[in-house]
Amino acid sequence: MATSAHSVLPPYIGQLPAGKLNLITDVQGLEVGHSTVNDGAHQTGVTVITPHSGNLFCDKVPAAATVLNGFGKSVGLVQVDELGVLETPIALTNTFSVGAMAQAQIRQAVAQNPEIGRAWSTVNPLVFECNDGYLNDIQAMILNDSHYETALKEANAQFAQGTVGAGRGMSCFELKGGIGSASRIATLASGQTYTVGALVLANFGRLPTFTLAGKHLGTLLKERLEQQALMEEKGSIIMIVATDAPLDSRQLGRLSLRAGVGLSRTGAFFGNGSGDISLAFSTAYTVPQQTDRPMPSVAFLHDALMDPLFQATADSVEQAIVNALWYATTTDGRDGNRRVSLRDLAPDLQSLLAS
Repeated sequence: MATSAHSVLPPYIGQLPAGKLNLITDVQGLEVGHSTVNDGAHQTGVTVITPHSGNLFCDKVPAAATVLNGFGKSVGLVQVDELGVLETPIALTNTFSVGAMAQAQIRQAVAQNPEIGRAWSTVNPLVFECNDGYLNDIQAMILNDSHYETALKEANAQFAQGTVGAGRGMSCFELKGGIGSASRIATLASGQTYTVGALVLANFGRLPTFTLAGKHLGTLLKERLEQQALMEEKGSIIMIVATDAPLDSRQLGRLSLRAGVGLSRTGAFFGNGSGDISLAFSTAYTVPQQTDRPMPSVAFLHDALMDPLFQATADSVEQAIVNALWYATTTDGRDGNRRVSLRDLAPDLQSLLAS
């Protein structure tokens, strides 16, 4: 599926070059899939990220997470923090569907590995969420195994952004939010290059604080929107960062923290009711499940060489948020609620940015 229906590209963030697709899947081996529900009051879905095409339970990838503000209901972060690996695909969905997606992940892992929970250890599902209840009848809890399986089946290196998958019902800066993705190429002092990619589920922010590519547009756009009184900051954002750089889980924790830099550039301040969580993982090596297989022998990057990766993370996350807004479409949902897209609210956006 194409990444955009727009012929005009969004503003480009930073000076680092993007990968070929300017998507998280520029990190080789990654795939992203969506399952989207667009049915009246039901505006929701699932987005799945697969770090590699093999058996993730048997060949785990190193990872770490940062909780910038913990107003969230994610599943699996405790074990990621303890063991520093992923062993299922990453699922993104709405708040009330976390349990259903975790069960779907467990069933999929058990079907692939029948010894899970018996001769082998149990599996750690990993599900992140944002609240899409403004547009979606979240109480209906309509998502089930079939939606997760569809997202897995549809996973590909090329995928849509905006009002799709888990992003279908999301809001961002009181406008239509959703899924956004980007990548940047980091060049170390040695000349070695690595790819950093980001994917966000953007559902946060108050419009008056909105900043796009360094230009404060929130006040002007708020006047155009003519909405109700100032909203409390009570949304959320999930930021997934991937890289092919050889980093251990401690270093990936440092990388995940830098996602907050890109987030803050857009005007976010991690409000009281906002769940702001980032996770970073590396595809440079895998960690075996079974003890009779050798652990990987990896030459990790020196910490002092990581600055280009930090810059690439901040830029790709900011770009991914911009892309989520840019590619989103105006959406009507439950009880007549509507979120207007950035492009519909500001068709003169290019001239606003140039002024």
